[in-house]
Amino acid sequence: MAERISILSVRMETEVLSRKDLGGSLPVENVQALASNNLKEIPPRYIRPEIEHEEVSMEDSLQIPVVDMSKLIGDPLGHGEELAKLHLACKDWGFFQLINHGVSEEVIEKIKSDTKEFFQLPLEEKKAYAQLPNHIEGYGQAFVVSEEQKLDWGDMLFLLSQPVSLRNLTFWPTLPTSFRETLDKYSVELQEVTKYLWKLICKNLGLNSEKLASMFEDGTQGLRMNYYPPCPQASRVMGLTPHSDAVGLTLLIQVNDVQGLQIKNNGKWVPIKPVPGALIVNIGDIIEILSNGEYKSIEHRAVVNTERERLSIAGFHSPNMMSMIGPLPDLVKEKAANYKAISNEEYIRLVVTSKLDGKHLLDHMKLKQ
Repeated sequence: MAERISILSVRMETEVLSRKDLGGSLPVENVQALASNNLKEIPPRYIRPEIEHEEVSMEDSLQIPVVDMSKLIGDPLGHGEELAKLHLACKDWGFFQLINHGVSEEVIEKIKSDTKEFFQLPLEEKKAYAQLPNHIEGYGQAFVVSEEQKLDWGDMLFLLSQPVSLRNLTFWPTLPTSFRETLDKYSVELQEVTKYLWKLICKNLGLNSEKLASMFEDGTQGLRMNYYPPCPQASRVMGLTPHSDAVGLTLLIQVNDVQGLQIKNNGKWVPIKPVPGALIVNIGDIIEILSNGEYKSIEHRAVVNTERERLSIAGFHSPNMMSMIGPLPDLVKEKAANYKAISNEEYIRLVVTSKLDGKHLLDHMKLKQ
C-alpha cells in the first residue's frame, strides 16, 4: 500500500510540475555579460538606494548556531544536547550550519568545480539551457514578474532534481561532461540529509516522525546554482533580493571563498562566514506553516563584491504533491491554526507567480486572528 501511494505521489508530482501554466520568470539581460563590459554606469533597474544605509551587525555573526550531525546520528551521549541545539536554532534563528553531515567531500568538491566551469562557458553555450516562457527551470533569473521591478545582480541555473521522474534533461548541461553525473550524486546525498533533518524536526515538535516521513522522502528537490559577478558599485546593487525561501528546507554550499550571504536577525543584517565543510541550512516558509509558527523561516539576501565573483549552490526541499500546505493537525488540536491550508499545487502556483519580497508570501497564508 505504501509503495502504491509513493508511486501515485510521483506521478501526480510529475504531471503538475510539468504543466506549462504554473508560471515562470520574464527574460532579462544576462548579468555576467553585462558586468564584463567595464560598465561606467550601472543600469537603473539594478540600483537599490534603500540598501546603502542599512545596518549590518558583524558581532551577531559570531553567534550563528552550528549543529553536529554526527552527534545526532551516532553519539548516544551527545544526541539529546545536540537535538536541543537544533530545536533552538530552528526556533530562534531559522538557520544553522550543519557539520559532519555525511555528504562526501569528493562529491561536494566536484559539484563546486563543475558549477564554476559551467558559468565560465561562453554566453551562447549557456543560453542553450535558457529558461522557456512559463517554465521555472533553466539558465537566467527567477521571480521576474514585471518589466518595472528591480533586478538582482546575478544569474542562475535552476533544475528540478528529485524525484528523478521530474528531471527535464533539456535544461541539464552536457558541459562540463561530468556535470549530469555529478549533479545526480550530489542530489541523492543531499536528499538523504534532508530526510533525516525532517525526522529530527518532527521529533522536536513532538510529532510522529515515521508517520510524517513520506512528506519529504517522496518530496521535490530543486537545485539552484548562483553566479554573482563583481560590481564596481557593489553597495548600490543586490545579488539576491531579501526574502524567505518558500520551500521547506534549504541546504546551501558556497562554491568559492567570497562571502555574501546575510540573514536578518532582530532587525539587523548578519553576515554569514561559512564553517569549512558545513552545509548552511535554513527553515523555509513551508516549515513555518507546518509547525504553525513554532519555527520561523529566515529572511536573507546576497550582497556582491566589488572585485570578485561569488558562486553558491542552494538545494530547495519541499513536501510531495499529495501533501497539504497548512499547519499539521497534531499541532492545532489545542491551539488555533495561524495559517490556512491549501493544496501543494495551489501553493506552487502562488510561489512561481510572485516576486521576491521579504516574507510577503506568508501574508497570503496567515489567518486573521
